[in-house]
Amino acid sequence: MSNIQLGLKSCQTNGGTSSTCTPLANPTAAQPSSSQSGLPNCAANYDEAIAKIEAAFTEFEEEKADIYEMGKIAKACGCPLYWKAPMFICAGGERTGFVSVHSFIATWRKLLHSCYDDASKFVYLLAKPGCNYLEQEDFIPLLQDIVDTHSGLTFLKDAPEFHSRYITTVIQRIFYTVNRSWTGKINMTELRRSNFLQTLALLEEEDDINQITDYFSYEHFYVIYCKFWELDADHDLFIDPKDLARYNDHASSSRIIERLFSGAVTRGNSVQREGRMSYAEFVWFLISEEDKKNPTSVEYWFRCMDMDGDGVLSMFELEFFYEEQCERMEGMGIEPLPFQDLLCQMLDLVKPECPGKITLRDLKRCRMAHIFYDTFFNLEKYLDHEQRDPFAVQKDLDSDGPEPSDWDKYAAEEYEILVAEETANEQLREG
Repeated sequence: MSNIQLGLKSCQTNGGTSSTCTPLANPTAAQPSSSQSGLPNCAANYDEAIAKIEAAFTEFEEEKADIYEMGKIAKACGCPLYWKAPMFICAGGERTGFVSVHSFIATWRKLLHSCYDDASKFVYLLAKPGCNYLEQEDFIPLLQDIVDTHSGLTFLKDAPEFHSRYITTVIQRIFYTVNRSWTGKINMTELRRSNFLQTLALLEEEDDINQITDYFSYEHFYVIYCKFWELDADHDLFIDPKDLARYNDHASSSRIIERLFSGAVTRGNSVQREGRMSYAEFVWFLISEEDKKNPTSVEYWFRCMDMDGDGVLSMFELEFFYEEQCERMEGMGIEPLPFQDLLCQMLDLVKPECPGKITLRDLKRCRMAHIFYDTFFNLEKYLDHEQRDPFAVQKDLDSDGPEPSDWDKYAAEEYEILVAEETANEQLREG
């Protein structure tokens, strides 16, 4: 970690509600149709909602609220606290620096006429005019407000260069988890099926943002950014295939890395054309690499291995990736399993519906996709799986209780390592 100053900075508070956070010192509205918007409320509820808002505005001078005072208005509307920035912007507050009671009620009346549940209201507030979906940039004002006002991120006030990095990370995690259609546009159905709005609501109850491991954890951001920084030798916020190959000491095969840069799992042509991966794209890679049980990860690696894009992993494609694993094992003095024997193992593991053809559905159903993928392109993890007791693997699958995800475990372990390394470096510097 010599190329980056981690600059440990404590944000511990009494009562144990906050943990040590570690900022890096120097890295560099839509109107959806009623059919999509839930069920309508009765007129009495509508009038009562407007009356509560009017009463809340009487607390402010000239009945005008700035962005910080909008928190009270959000609560009067029956919405989570951190809806306040989108509400402020949707009602025109960005132009004048405040929102009057009249402009807000006009906005809220329009919303109530067409939006009857949280998902439809949220999309209305954040989306561009005429759109009934959310794109990545639509989340920026919401997340900037969280950075500016959440008590668990107060230490970032002195590190504005980190704001955009943290926001980029959270946006990628939102789309990674919620946008199951891979369109780059989150629709209301996806929002309803996800836990995002419930998680966003938790932010006002939890001072330690690291306890919110889904989407918002600063420690998770820290781990992702440090991993990227280690690979990004010239610190231009892009990495090439050689840089990425160094991740985890060249554990991934060159053939899978080539596929990562082929455009199979990225949007736009920049990765293919320039052979560069952005920080945002690295977020997807890292979560997919370290948690191959995640449904998005299963699809991410399927797209990489499905070289002809026909929705099926053929025996040719499997042999293509396994061939390099064999070469690497032979170089280490390990005798690899012949491909035909390995193929029998993998087909027995996945049990595809159509014999000899493995589909994405097969891999999601079998719950062993992580073992399958590591076999074909991550030698270190493949050898680890080979040495594990098969009964232990089955025990993991049969576990009933809510277990932390592989990503949560990885992020927690790596964060402790990074903090220990930086503490040791500080002690050396201090002599």
